[in-house]
Formats: sequence, C-alpha cells, structure tokens
Amino acid sequence: MEERETRNLESLRKPFQGTINIIRFNWHFYVIAVLFVVSLLFSLQFLTELYRSYLLVFICLASTSTILSLLASLYVYDLSNLYSLDWILKNGNEKQIININAGFDETSEILQKLFSHSKLQALDFYDSEKHTEISIERARKAYKPYPNTKKIQSDSLGLEKNSIDKIFVILSAHEIRDNKERVIFFKELKKILAADGQIYVTEHLRDWKNFIAYNIGFFHFYSKKSWLKVFTDADLNLVQEINITPFIKNFVLEKNGNTT
Repeated sequence: MEERETRNLESLRKPFQGTINIIRFNWHFYVIAVLFVVSLLFSLQFLTELYRSYLLVFICLASTSTILSLLASLYVYDLSNLYSLDWILKNGNEKQIININAGFDETSEILQKLFSHSKLQALDFYDSEKHTEISIERARKAYKPYPNTKKIQSDSLGLEKNSIDKIFVILSAHEIRDNKERVIFFKELKKILAADGQIYVTEHLRDWKNFIAYNIGFFHFYSKKSWLKVFTDADLNLVQEINITPFIKNFVLEKNGNTT
C-alpha cells in the first residue's frame, strides 16, 4: 500500500523535471560556463606546451565541476526519494498543515495527496525587494502558484497561535539571507505550531559533500551549526535529523518540552 502511494506521489512530477528546471532557471550560469571553456580552448593555440598543459588541467577541472553539479542535481531532484516524501512521519491526526515556499512551490500538491485527510494552506514569503535571485523570478513565470496560496511576510504569518499540526519548509528557509530575520521567522513558526505539532525543515547544507557537488554554489546554503543555532535562538527543540540524500538533510522540530 505504501509503495503504491509513493508511486502515485512521484507520478505528479515529470521525468527529469528537477534537472530540467535547474538548467531552465539558471541557464545564464551554464552559458557563461560554456563560453568560458570555449575561450580557454581557443587561447591554447597561443601558449607554450607547458602552459597549455596547465590550462588543459584547469579546463578539465572546470568542466568536471559543472558536470558534477548537474549529476548531483539529477540524483537529488529526479532519482532520489526527495519528492516521494516517504521520509515524512504521519500520525493520522493532522488537521491543519502549512507548506511555506519562497516563490516557487513544488511540494504543496504532493503534500495534499499525502495528507488527504488534512487541510493544507500554502504560504509564500517571497519578497522581490529582498529575494532578488533571477532563478526564482523565472520559476514564478513558468509555474502558477498552488491554488489559494497566501502571501506572507517572514516576520508575520497571520495565522492563529497553536493551530498548525505540521509545518513544512522545504528548500526555502535558506532564501531568508539575514540571520536575525531567520530567527524571527522560526519564532513565528513556533507561535502557530500546535503543542504536539512538528516543523519539517529540509535543506542542503554548507558542507564538504555539497562543496564537491556544487563547488562555490554551496555558499548559498548554511552549515548545520548555523541552522542549529537558529533553532536554539527560536526556542525550538530538534528531535530528529533525517538524511534524505547525502546532500539534503531534514530537521524535525518541536516546541521545547516535547519529545518524539
């Protein structure tokens, strides 16, 4: 039964949708990378044999880095169980759940299928003045928001206190680039979380694995230590860590005093 449910959830996504979207929304990076490599190859004819050898090594490293990032993305977003959501623990008593995105929502439809007995509200904290990444702008133009998505501010969610059984922040919290704002955001999540509710925070980490996969792109993520400090400052209790892939971790949080 669970395998059938997982297949049904995964069928909501098209084959290679994740990798295609990454190239589609970040095409300028790949164009620059190709032009850079082509220009280096062209310059080989003007160098001595020794410097040509050095430059060829550099070209190979640069090309390998780009290919590795695409292969890692293919694994994470298309071949892993990330979007099957089989790593989420359900108790069957969830009445109210929310899914918070930063302008691009790939999971609300899947979550509503998974929690068919619950009422799901999608929230979007995207602010064009704060979140200036061109990739998000392109994604917003390509995909319509989930029906009835509510626009919010990261410091004001506009929901009743102690009312939400599960909160999902999947690959979006890192878009809040200011640390103080992130702490305020998680304090807001704590306010609306039910006494026995849980918060799922899914993120890439700024660690050696993501460095190998994404090179300097890993600076867009935050370290585990940084996230743990944010959770502590927001007075939230980390009750479980789930390694969804070697590149993505999920933190399960509860209000202090609760245990799983």
